[in-house]
Amino acid sequence: MALQIAATPAASEGDGSTYDPDLERIEISLLLEGVYRHYGFDFRSYAFASIRRRLWKRIEAEGLATISELQAHILHDPPMMEKLLLDLSINVTAMFRDPSFYRAFREHVIPLLRTYPFIRLWHAGCATGEEVYSMAILLQEEGLYDRSRIYATDINEVVLRKAKEGIFPLDRMQEYTENYIAAGGKRAFSDYYVARYDGALFSPGLTKNVVFSLHNLVTDRSFAEFNVILCRNVMIYFDKALQGKVHGLFYESLAQFGILVLGSKESLRFSSCEDKYDQINGPEKIFRKAR
Repeated sequence: MALQIAATPAASEGDGSTYDPDLERIEISLLLEGVYRHYGFDFRSYAFASIRRRLWKRIEAEGLATISELQAHILHDPPMMEKLLLDLSINVTAMFRDPSFYRAFREHVIPLLRTYPFIRLWHAGCATGEEVYSMAILLQEEGLYDRSRIYATDINEVVLRKAKEGIFPLDRMQEYTENYIAAGGKRAFSDYYVARYDGALFSPGLTKNVVFSLHNLVTDRSFAEFNVILCRNVMIYFDKALQGKVHGLFYESLAQFGILVLGSKESLRFSSCEDKYDQINGPEKIFRKAR
């Protein structure tokens, strides 16, 4: 008698048959290979548990039953691929997220940047742009924005369009104001935006020196030399091999003595670049290229 398992999405095989994790892994591998070969997006080296969870989220949303059924829709229906891309992209963000990081950046990095005639910063995996605007505000308050250029990149064109608009939910402004104050903000946070219906429109001046662009950390190469690279809480979704590849990309892209900023749950430990950086602030994962 077949064991019928329907308590979890991962076990829902549509026909009531026994859930087979090995078969599911094959299905996921085939789907990701198809996405790469047909659309050019490479998620094959993302952490399996994260990818699996996000695929089943889309399956449930579409009322489907199996990974293979989702694959058929993805390959023959580009709008479905756009939905899946939103699911697979990492878009968890907030303005002045982790305020202690911005305080540490003001204290340890800003004095170094003051010595440069022109500053290039790369926000890799910028999502909807809240942290890009946060850095623009910080640089403006420190008198460095006019000689800075921020390159904000992401794999997802939809979230980049949102970032360019600079309109964020009005109901999050209290949270963002508290973050800004805790981050060492020097003005009234409300000076930077105007309320428009249920949104907060941020000053266009904050993006005059920002370039929003598509870039895939998995497949694309370095495109410039930077004084600062920020990639916070993106690589935790990559497997070890892909993390190593991206670390190599960042090292190649940093100027001499350039600054690398990682997320709170990320590390240089056990990477091939571990001994190529000096630690500036351990808790906030701020490093300086040593050689």
